[in-house]
Amino acid sequence: MNNPLTVLWRDEHLVAVHKPAGWLVHRTGLDAGETRFVLQTLRDQLGQLVYPVHRLDKGTCGVLLMALHPEAARRLAQAFEQHTVHKRYLALVRGWAPEAAQVDHALRPDDAPPDAPAQPAQTDFKRLACLEWPAAADTRHPTTRASLVEAMPHTGRRHQIRRHLKHLAHPIIGDATHGKGPLNRWWAQQLGLQRLWLHAQSLQLVHPFSGEALHLHSGLHAPGATVPHPDLLDWQRLLQLQGVWVGQANG
Repeated sequence: MNNPLTVLWRDEHLVAVHKPAGWLVHRTGLDAGETRFVLQTLRDQLGQLVYPVHRLDKGTCGVLLMALHPEAARRLAQAFEQHTVHKRYLALVRGWAPEAAQVDHALRPDDAPPDAPAQPAQTDFKRLACLEWPAAADTRHPTTRASLVEAMPHTGRRHQIRRHLKHLAHPIIGDATHGKGPLNRWWAQQLGLQRLWLHAQSLQLVHPFSGEALHLHSGLHAPGATVPHPDLLDWQRLLQLQGVWVGQANG
């Protein structure tokens, strides 16, 4: 059995877990060789059926919410469809991103035919901090710049944040599909690991049964905070880099 998943919050209706980077939410034919699945692992861990209501990309870590019975799944799915679940992500991106940006850029599903209509997609972005690495990825510049960005998607299209950041010309570091291969490899060498630098930090919603306000947080905060989840240590090390952050990293 895989190592148990970290449960962030649970009651008789819902469960929120930390999804590790590199795990799939459920089995898919697109990645037939993968053996780590949140759905099956959590089912075995809790000893009951669990029902997915949203998903995170394989490379993304952070808060993942699931239902514990069909009626909870129905109500949660409705909340996601009505955009009443507020999601916040952190991303490390190429260059110094604008202080704030609103992207309203329709997206066609990746597997859709070329003539398929694009679907509406909106994301708000806020730059939290700037990073200037004292080495050159490009010989035209003496240093290399990146930004820590907060992303707040208002719709839930596949790869929406990744594609919208590419649309802004600030792709996520480590994004093999929408980023730049040479730059991704350069950053992997500098930081000592290859990964997608996208983190699902929190979900805010109204509990579908009790009506209480829920704020489900991954546990990753500003530099110096205690991180209880081993997978988040990569992010903590990034936020604590000395001498390269130009602005305040207040994630």
